[in-house]
Amino acid sequence: MNRQPDEKDISRLIAERQWNLPDKGELESRREATYIDDIIQKSHLERALMERLDGVRTVFDGGAGCGRFSILLARQGCQVTHFDISQPMIDKARELAAEAGVPDRITFVKGALEDLTAFASRSFDLVISFDAPVSYTWPNQEKVIGELVRLARKRIMLSVSSRLGSLPYLANPAQKCQFILDEQADDPFVRWMTAHREELVQGFRFDRTQADRVLEEGLMGGEEEIAAYRRGEAPWCLTYTFLPEELQQLLEGYGVKNIRLAGPGAYARTLPREILVKLMADPSQKADFLDFCYRFDSNPAVCGLGKDNLLATGDVG
Repeated sequence: MNRQPDEKDISRLIAERQWNLPDKGELESRREATYIDDIIQKSHLERALMERLDGVRTVFDGGAGCGRFSILLARQGCQVTHFDISQPMIDKARELAAEAGVPDRITFVKGALEDLTAFASRSFDLVISFDAPVSYTWPNQEKVIGELVRLARKRIMLSVSSRLGSLPYLANPAQKCQFILDEQADDPFVRWMTAHREELVQGFRFDRTQADRVLEEGLMGGEEEIAAYRRGEAPWCLTYTFLPEELQQLLEGYGVKNIRLAGPGAYARTLPREILVKLMADPSQKADFLDFCYRFDSNPAVCGLGKDNLLATGDVG
């Protein structure tokens, strides 16, 4: 008889299956060519990162994906440990690192954020974990944050799923359509969303019980995803979403100082797709728009309403 996974294991097992799908490496590496919200979010993260590299020589990139930031940091002369749960994404990151001429500055390690015991305390000048991998480690998210802080000698930068930013998804099943850069893109999700948008809208009913539960408890997903996993499917990850004050208090409890919060995408989510596509098509307007988004989204008043992520930066030691 197969042993059923217990609660503390299920999120990791779902995440392993989701992120190890064969096409994940290729699809994830093209997100900035496919989705406007990814352009805006990664632009914000890059700017925040580049402002905090003084004195940084070694970096741990937890949940590093296809190397969007580990390769950037290697180009800046840093030695980077690229840590991820997905072999397809690690393979793609190796390929991109070779193309960028920096494979000797990146050490690739496959593993889950739930177990960082192989790494010594204070062994990296900077620890980063972007695009919310911490949120996929429920119910171990608080422990994982503590472990990431443990590895940091100077600074830590985390982006996690935002509870207030995620709740509008429960009232907008077609929300991703707003951020599709090219509706003719060779991306299976783009094709599916454009084909089913009207069907999703017409069939939508607001579930107040679900919205109240997520607002109170923070967990997106649950029994349906677990049942799908047990059927052999690859459901989306169970995702713990954070409130701004919750994340700040957690980091303070682990000794992080000078914490700053931001909500990448807060400004852009107020605009229609037609305007966003127009802005992305004009290099001058795009640069000005991304500059302004960075300023607006860095305001503490909107940090909880970022498009997907809540970003925290702070000093350690």
